[in-house]
Amino acid sequence: MTTKTILITGAGSGFGKAAAIGMAKNGHNIIATVHVSSQVTPLREEAEALGLTNLRVERLDLTDPYDIKQAQSWDFDVLWNNAGMGEAGPVWEIPVDLVRKNYEVNVFLPLILTQGVVQKWVREGKRGKVVFTSSMGGLFTPANWGTYVSTKHALEAFAEAMQQELAQYGIKVQTINPGAYYTGYNETMADNPFRWLDDEVNFTKRADLRKGFDDFFATPEGKMDAQEMIDRMIDIVPADEGKFRNVVPQVIEDMLKEHQLAAWENRI
Repeated sequence: MTTKTILITGAGSGFGKAAAIGMAKNGHNIIATVHVSSQVTPLREEAEALGLTNLRVERLDLTDPYDIKQAQSWDFDVLWNNAGMGEAGPVWEIPVDLVRKNYEVNVFLPLILTQGVVQKWVREGKRGKVVFTSSMGGLFTPANWGTYVSTKHALEAFAEAMQQELAQYGIKVQTINPGAYYTGYNETMADNPFRWLDDEVNFTKRADLRKGFDDFFATPEGKMDAQEMIDRMIDIVPADEGKFRNVVPQVIEDMLKEHQLAAWENRI
């Protein structure tokens, strides 16, 4: 594998940060972008302490069009759309403005960034690669996670369309679909409904929803060690070849395949 320059969104924490450091240790040139300015200096200092002169840290707030325009001007080989956020809670009661916000951050803004990047690549004749962090939830929908996972369903559709549309230009597209790894992301997302869920207004009761989330996170499938996924990301993102869809771990891939087959027999 040749050395790549890789732009990562959402590299201030979790998968993005750990994989950025891992890929830099493997010799790739990393542009690790973070959401807020206060994350920039700590990550720069951490990279310096590790001797990673090939890990550059920049702010890229996807809600800031000037940040997006600046990022689109940088030169890199791989765009890894990793930034995201999630709204949980019952779809039939969640405030729709929160649904719109989730789509803005997870779907529309990454699409704006990606369009600018790939159009520049096509004009320049550059054979780049786009990677989207999707989710196991991009391929099935559990109750009370419908808003978040629907954004990942949308990313799956955009990625699959782009793979076909950009193949003639030599631009590759992939998704990465993590299971419920323990990074703090899912746990924080599970807290979000409790800022609007009201026992005096909503049919869904706070205690019942909390118990459902807590029961899931208490299972082995709800609290998997993130290092397995990070190690796979370090290999997948820079690779010239590989699968279009990358579900990790294997047990989750098997579960999703069973779910998709069973969906044909699902009855009302």
